Amino acid sequence: MPTTNAGCVPATVVRAQDAPGPTLVLRVDQLPYGDLALGGELAHLRDALARTPYPRLNKIALYGPAGRSGHALGYRFVQVLPGGRFDFRAGCGHSLLACVVAEGPPGPVTVRAVTTGDTVLCEPEPGGDAYTLSFLKAPTAPGTLPTGRPVDVLHGVPVSIVRYGNPYVFVDSRYLPDAEEALRDRMLVLRAAAARLLGYPPHSALPKIAAVTDSPRGISVRALTVGGWHPRLALTGAAALAAAGALDGTVVPAPSGPVRTPGGTVTVSTAPDRVLVHHKRAEVLERLELPWRIHATA
Repeated sequence: MPTTNAGCVPATVVRAQDAPGPTLVLRVDQLPYGDLALGGELAHLRDALARTPYPRLNKIALYGPAGRSGHALGYRFVQVLPGGRFDFRAGCGHSLLACVVAEGPPGPVTVRAVTTGDTVLCEPEPGGDAYTLSFLKAPTAPGTLPTGRPVDVLHGVPVSIVRYGNPYVFVDSRYLPDAEEALRDRMLVLRAAAARLLGYPPHSALPKIAAVTDSPRGISVRALTVGGWHPRLALTGAAALAAAGALDGTVVPAPSGPVRTPGGTVTVSTAPDRVLVHHKRAEVLERLELPWRIHATA
């Protein structure tokens, strides 16, 4: 364990390619024992980030030993919502990869995503710095369609709601307006309707939503994230898209090649027991020491 200054905790800022922004990565066993009440402490750390080059960072990843046979790391994701609130219920594949890159172990790493219950195998790809992430659950596993239906109709629009990595709402783009502002507003209305259907509060980060277009050129996707448009597609979104495409009757066709997004392509594949997202990269931007709130004892 690295030596740190008294009253400080080590933190790593990692940027995953295709993510909307970097992730603040904290190793749980390097935090003061018993002090992680989460909300208050993480708010204090975010205040400390105001004095660094990363004042608006809104993804936090906590990781450490998995404590479970067959898993190298345990990981928990925290999404910072507008206004500074925290959502502890979502997952983030890019932030999971950020933990693996921050730790830097050689060879394949199996990670237990505590929040979502997923087991994800991160394997370095030959000849480069990219990873393949395998979500070790069959696309046809119980619960992948949380409503039990491949298609639900929300406000007259057919959608497929899939719970794989994160809950996702996939919408056939033929039922959506073309103009960007109208498209965003319509997707937010559909997302709120799906949130009510799944039992999430409307201000939650879940479910995620993406518009899917099928054409002779293949599948293209436009996704929303917290605060606006996703530059490409969330890693969990790519996994959910592939899972939806492997199920009969959804609005998502099976991807037959790279999936196009506004920021470039995303490559996915499926197997009977897993979904794979390929060619994912992340890099350490900086290693920091952040002041930890001191608790008085009597």
